[in-house]
Amino acid sequence: MAGDIEKLKKQLDFVFNNPALLKESLTHRSYSVENKLSYDNQRLEFLGDAVLEIVLTEYLYNLYPDADEGVMTKMRSALAQQEAIAKLARCMDLGSYMYIGRGEAASGGADRDSTLCDLFEAVLGACYLDQGLETARKFVLKLIKSNFPAPHRLLSNLNPKGSLQEYTQHKFGCPPNYNVLSVNGPEHNPVYDVEVSVSNYSARGEGGSRRQAEFAAAAALLEVLASKDPMVLEFGVKAGRMAEGIE
Repeated sequence: MAGDIEKLKKQLDFVFNNPALLKESLTHRSYSVENKLSYDNQRLEFLGDAVLEIVLTEYLYNLYPDADEGVMTKMRSALAQQEAIAKLARCMDLGSYMYIGRGEAASGGADRDSTLCDLFEAVLGACYLDQGLETARKFVLKLIKSNFPAPHRLLSNLNPKGSLQEYTQHKFGCPPNYNVLSVNGPEHNPVYDVEVSVSNYSARGEGGSRRQAEFAAAAALLEVLASKDPMVLEFGVKAGRMAEGIE
């Protein structure tokens, strides 16, 4: 059973003219099926997804006046990915207010990234229908700005190997070097230990495949380099273009 919706209403900076829209946005399809309801939140999620895209597009367009289309597209993708939107939903504890079927709840569905992402988009869709675009924009951006104050920093998380290579080429004039130090565990479930190095810096990472370990090592080395040079965090696409977009 969903938590007290009145508590959720107090978190919002507006009052729904049509409270039924909010309840609909919180109703997972599994709950609708179990209780033979004529509605669920899927249509509102579809609408909210479109609202989120236009809000993020406009926000990034204004925030990075010198960034080109490719840079802004990558930043928007990073902000709109399931993990990022689920984080916004968790900040509001949205999962506790969701009407969800017993079976789905028992399997942990209320805390699944995909479910929380859909839930947030449905609530956004309801906000848009009830209050209009300006209120929907304020609702989203308040959460985005508090959780992701520098969107360009998300780019290195999308492709740490690519970000690391762009930075090292720019800074040191050479790509990083990856070495597999060991492979442990059974054949069906190996653990790769990889070291990546460049100049006098190095870091290690582990993963279930060489690729995963290299990604983990690259992310670790980016953190090491960022402690010396914050510019590292600004390399998510071609170094020169990205620098122009954020400086």
